[in-house]
Amino acid sequence: MELDVSSIASQLEMHASGLNTAWVLVAAALVFFMQAGFAMVETGFTRAKNAGNIIMKNLMDFSIGTPLYWLTGFGIMFGGSSMLVGGFDFMSRGDFSAILPSGVPLYAFMIFQTVFCATAATIVSGAMAERTKFSAYCIYSAAISALVYPVSGHWIWGGGWLAQLGFHDFAGSTAVHMVGGLSALIGAAILGPRIGKYNKDGKPNAIPGHSITLGALGVFILWFCWFGFNGGSTVSMTGDSIPLAGSIFFTTNMAAAVAACVTMAFTWVKYKKPDVSMTLNGALAGLVAITAGCDLVSPLGAFIIGAISGIVIVVGIEFVDQKLKIDDPVGAVGVHCICGALGTILTGLFAVQDGLFYGHGFKFLGVQILGVLATAAWVSVAMTIVFLVIKKTIGLRVEPEIEIEGLDKTEHALASAYADFMPSSPLSVLPAVNESIQLSDADYREKAYPSGQTKEGAVLTKVTILFNPIHLDRMKAAMNSIGVTGMTVTSVIGCGLQKGKTDYYRGIKIETLDLLPKMQMDIVVSSVPVEQVIDAANKILHTGRIGDGKIFVSHIEDAVKLSTGERGYAAMQGTDV
Repeated sequence: MELDVSSIASQLEMHASGLNTAWVLVAAALVFFMQAGFAMVETGFTRAKNAGNIIMKNLMDFSIGTPLYWLTGFGIMFGGSSMLVGGFDFMSRGDFSAILPSGVPLYAFMIFQTVFCATAATIVSGAMAERTKFSAYCIYSAAISALVYPVSGHWIWGGGWLAQLGFHDFAGSTAVHMVGGLSALIGAAILGPRIGKYNKDGKPNAIPGHSITLGALGVFILWFCWFGFNGGSTVSMTGDSIPLAGSIFFTTNMAAAVAACVTMAFTWVKYKKPDVSMTLNGALAGLVAITAGCDLVSPLGAFIIGAISGIVIVVGIEFVDQKLKIDDPVGAVGVHCICGALGTILTGLFAVQDGLFYGHGFKFLGVQILGVLATAAWVSVAMTIVFLVIKKTIGLRVEPEIEIEGLDKTEHALASAYADFMPSSPLSVLPAVNESIQLSDADYREKAYPSGQTKEGAVLTKVTILFNPIHLDRMKAAMNSIGVTGMTVTSVIGCGLQKGKTDYYRGIKIETLDLLPKMQMDIVVSSVPVEQVIDAANKILHTGRIGDGKIFVSHIEDAVKLSTGERGYAAMQGTDV
């Protein structure tokens, strides 16, 4: 029996081609889902009144970028091997066989590159959140997808001059993240800070996001999808790419985990408490930093890169916010620009084959630094022109009254992104709003109003008690036990002279008037002594610390029971007297 060697080889080649294509398509789907992660992070780290606007911008980044990258971007990036640009190939109809990975067809590779382009575009959304015109943002998104990203992408991945020098950015610390992060820095600087972000003396004020839960969900989504972002950049799952993919998964995860731990510890020491939002940013910082060299560094190198980025992210965010006075609500500049550049340069130190710390000299490190600086120069010039043109024509920023009211309502006619859930109010977490309670009148009538007591001379007194919502059930039971048979409980917000509890958000002391959620219990008593009500409340609420609450006592002229027409003392009874 003779073996048809050529047939077997052909079948193996087809199998490898199918496997590589499937891997690229799965990775493309994962990278696409990063849009959901970015949307959740940006929405959670900003205020609820702008949530719908954030979602729309993330949606349109991908929707606008997809056709434009196909029309012009892909050709500029991969349509030739010249030093500066690939070429202009309208609708990408040329011959791209020279740049296609082994066994991967054109459109599989094109969709893979499209989702990377969309990632660079969407980074800017968070840094410019809460005050950018939606129309202006759409124009920016078109510009970066059609021209800015493809040009620098050609230098790095399309055979341009940086690639020819040996610049290494495996999955896009510079090509994707620094390009998007630097665009965010320029856009936020030209746009200006949100209203109330900085005092007249330049001191920053904290403007907390409305949902740390959404932010955390976004980070977990991004972390998961990053395995496709980095691992999928092998564009192959055959031969040497199989162990390489495993190594990339491991180094990617290591850097993210270590960065999160270091950021947590660093903020714990610096702010006296582990900062949640900074730690979330820390995980992303580790992911961004390892992206350039995830294929070249060892697990130890990934550990060190993660540790360095975990500290740099905190210092970087504070520098942008407090020194540069650039308002970046989500930390996009620190995560993507600063840590993207950092990770690319650190690859020149920790790459096992060519890194300085492995005895291979300064050449590779120098090329890495040159690539970062050159890409930064191109993006700075191009995006400055883009944002200034938009600012001078249709305008970049919404009017102050629109910003104050929120972009959801004014830019999209959206009353609330959350409909009935109303997360914009801290009272949404409370168990009841305007809850009227009637407590066992028949059972306690004799106890509250002993037989023989008359209404002559009875005085009606209103006791209003403000307290922490966690004490509501105990307060109801305490009032019940002393014979109070009726009360009205309302969810309110407010603060005293201390202006609310002092907290820190991303390293900034929250010094603005902070209205905290409270419960207001209103009780009108006639036979139950007022002092007894005060004593009962005091036993439950008093801790000796600021925030225990207050009790107000006031005289009631009269009361009318609408169902019977009774007035005064009689109106306060559970049944007719």
